[in-house]
Amino acid sequence: MADRVTVIGWDGSPLTAAARSALGAATLVAGAGHHLALPEVPPAAERVRLGSVALAARRIAAHRGTAVVLADGDPGFFGVVRTLRAPEFGLEVEVVPAVSSVAAAFARAGMPWDDAQVVVAHPRTLRRAVNVCRAHTKVAVLTSPGAGPAELGLLLEGVHRTFVICEELGTTRERVAVVTSDKAADHTWRDPNVVIVIGGSPGTADGTGWIAGRDPATGPRGWSLPGEAYGGGLGEGETDLLRAAQLARLGPRPGDLVWDIGCGSGAFATEAARGGAAVIAVDRDLAACARTDATARRFGVQLQIIRGTAPHVLENLPEPDVVRVGGGGVAVVSAVADRRPQRIVAHAATRDEAELVGRDLTEHGFRVECALLQSVGLDTRAWTETERSVAFLLSGVLPEREDRAP
Repeated sequence: MADRVTVIGWDGSPLTAAARSALGAATLVAGAGHHLALPEVPPAAERVRLGSVALAARRIAAHRGTAVVLADGDPGFFGVVRTLRAPEFGLEVEVVPAVSSVAAAFARAGMPWDDAQVVVAHPRTLRRAVNVCRAHTKVAVLTSPGAGPAELGLLLEGVHRTFVICEELGTTRERVAVVTSDKAADHTWRDPNVVIVIGGSPGTADGTGWIAGRDPATGPRGWSLPGEAYGGGLGEGETDLLRAAQLARLGPRPGDLVWDIGCGSGAFATEAARGGAAVIAVDRDLAACARTDATARRFGVQLQIIRGTAPHVLENLPEPDVVRVGGGGVAVVSAVADRRPQRIVAHAATRDEAELVGRDLTEHGFRVECALLQSVGLDTRAWTETERSVAFLLSGVLPEREDRAP
């Protein structure tokens, strides 16, 4: 095993004294091509081109001597340190950090970034990274080949964002460009790059902040707010109990795309977005779309609102992870099931309708549960009934997607 392993971050600046000392004593140096070309790399040291970090870690673990790993930016922030410290390699590492590429990108843009989300986009995770960009007003995306600015722009179709694209930070070829998301696919971008994605309606925070990323204390406390929080006038499918049960069964989370079909007042869509998910809210009624937009603005969340009649309007929407069907009956449920989301919830007013919906979900391969929800509001001064609601809640889980990695 290597006697000592030092991981050195490099941001294009001259190496620190600590970094030069560690590099000068190295008998093995691992890094990208531009790292191995640095004049400080000892001529006699074994050089390992850093492609697979796991393979390099095995080489280092088998090396007798002093090893140095060079990496761009801060190697402890979405970097090589996590892999090198994996238990199977048994390596103890020292880290000499540099400015992360995310911090450098925001510095080039002259913007604060304590309120930004940070995601990594690989071809496998690109869709989830895009969903974070849909859901938040400021996101830094660490890209990779095949999951760069052009691909981000293509998948954000219909959602206007501004891209600040920082290419080859810290090198003599560094370039910063500002384009709208719909124009990003018209260019070829050099790797590596960081994309700052900005847009949407700003939230209501005062800007002082106390925690990095999205402030979890924004807005009122609670996961399923009472109807009064939305100004009253909620539809039959938007009662507090039903909405809470729907949210519990769908479990919308950051990186998910939620369809809310028949969004009504926007109560469910807003609460899914408050949990960090990206949401497309659909309704055929213009007034419902307007109410949903007003609700989203009041709570400071990002929604894409589409007016149209399901199931036809669903054909060109991007792939959902979870779906609430608030209206349209069996025909809409069947069209949604054809798109194979991980989870679907729907409700019915009668047992006959519930049986039809449940049968259709079962035929599509979903594991189905049905519950009869009854809510009775009481005036505790006289213990008299103030309101009553009854609904069948149906939820379907697609086993083939339930175990799929994000």
